[in-house]
Amino acid sequence: MESVSKIRLWILQEGRSIRSVARATGLSRNTIKKYLKDDNPPSYQRQAPPARHKLCDGFDTRLQELFEQDQKRPRRERRTAVRLYEQLVSEGYTGSYSPVQRFVRDLKRAGAGSGEAFIPLHFAAGDALQFDWSEERVVLGGVEQKVKVAHFRLCHSRKPFLVAYPGESQEMVLDAFVRALSFYGGVPRRVIIDNPKTMVTYVSRSKDRVFHPRFLALMNHYVMEPVACTPASGWEKGQVENQVQFLRGRLFVPMPAFDDLDGLNDWLRLRCEDLANRAHPEHSTRTIAEVFEDERAELRPLGRAFDGYVEKTVRVRSTCLVQYASNRYSVPSRFAGQHVSLRAYAGRIVLVSGQDVIAEHKRRFTRNVSYFEPWHYVPLLDRKPGALRNGAPFVDWQLPDAMHRIREHYMAGKGGDREFVDLLLLAQDHGIEVVEIACDLAVEQNTLRLPAIVNLINQLVEPVITPLGEPYTYPQLTLRPEADCKRYEALCSAEEAAA
Repeated sequence: MESVSKIRLWILQEGRSIRSVARATGLSRNTIKKYLKDDNPPSYQRQAPPARHKLCDGFDTRLQELFEQDQKRPRRERRTAVRLYEQLVSEGYTGSYSPVQRFVRDLKRAGAGSGEAFIPLHFAAGDALQFDWSEERVVLGGVEQKVKVAHFRLCHSRKPFLVAYPGESQEMVLDAFVRALSFYGGVPRRVIIDNPKTMVTYVSRSKDRVFHPRFLALMNHYVMEPVACTPASGWEKGQVENQVQFLRGRLFVPMPAFDDLDGLNDWLRLRCEDLANRAHPEHSTRTIAEVFEDERAELRPLGRAFDGYVEKTVRVRSTCLVQYASNRYSVPSRFAGQHVSLRAYAGRIVLVSGQDVIAEHKRRFTRNVSYFEPWHYVPLLDRKPGALRNGAPFVDWQLPDAMHRIREHYMAGKGGDREFVDLLLLAQDHGIEVVEIACDLAVEQNTLRLPAIVNLINQLVEPVITPLGEPYTYPQLTLRPEADCKRYEALCSAEEAAA
């Protein structure tokens, strides 16, 4: 285009001849005449379609057969063009991937017809929140693994929120909603969801929903209306569906690496704040964060956080363990054989008897592992002190330094098991803090015998009598006591008379 402008300027304005311009540019006179005749930019028109490699030797028929087989499968199970190419290669195909890709693209276009049309949606401020799950791969503690990521998106401001979990169980759904609403600082009127079993237990022929009782309790607590999409109709929550694809490329490619899940979630929260600084898709002069500040005023107050646990009744085994999700957790020994309530949170396990919390553990996602709290088993040592040496709960028990030194001193001698068990029982009576201080003092004074430690504990727990102040006046006697032996003589006379 620049050459055409220069040629027209030389001839039409400066008066140069076509022959001289042809010599200067190296173009033919016919080409220059064409540029003078038509001021439109030169264009190239393909005279024939490009030559492309085609599928041959019957692989086109085989590929169409594989494609038609996939159309009968659920959408999640259909193979991509890459997978179909790999299948043909395994059957002897020696061509490149490009012909396979074009063939599959043409088959999809032929099946799609004229294409599906959608109606643009509009959401008022504070009206709706969309929710969906995605599966991503991350590196945690140096190990590559899959995580489930809960995606939230406020429909008006488009502000995202992400939080990762080891799975999609119901307690994790509840925890994700609690975190998301806390992040937004308010509650919208509706939440648009899919139909997972953790939230929707039944979909009738008329598309009526029966929501899970615990999920409905969450909705009732925050006074939100749950709206479940029509099955296989992801466009009804298209914003969060698009967010899953967009943020996968922005946040999870390449795979992020963190020490643990908490570190990953802290990073995701910061990235959500950063992403809110992008321009809003409908208000190009404003950012998502700025529109969100307006929407925040339309959200209802958050109030008290929902207690997002899933509860079940479990029986305590004779080994003082209860089982949940392939792992076992200890409870105090006095509850052996009883039924207690187990409350599973996203990150912890709480055991309750009546109204009292009897044990609490960090939730683990291993398989077939027992997690002990050694103090739960200390009362049993009163009758079985020998279990202190080889009992599973006491292996690698992390005691305070002074208590650990005293334990080694006792266990080295005969009968030391009994003495250290007595010390542990004192810790249950007076508290581990008091016994730890007494052990520290005993180590400093080099008096490791049990009676000496007991004496130190008694000194720590004995009540301190505060002396009275100086101006206090003590009561005075009005009659001075005098010695009187006549009463003793009277008692002696009475005993003699009785004899």
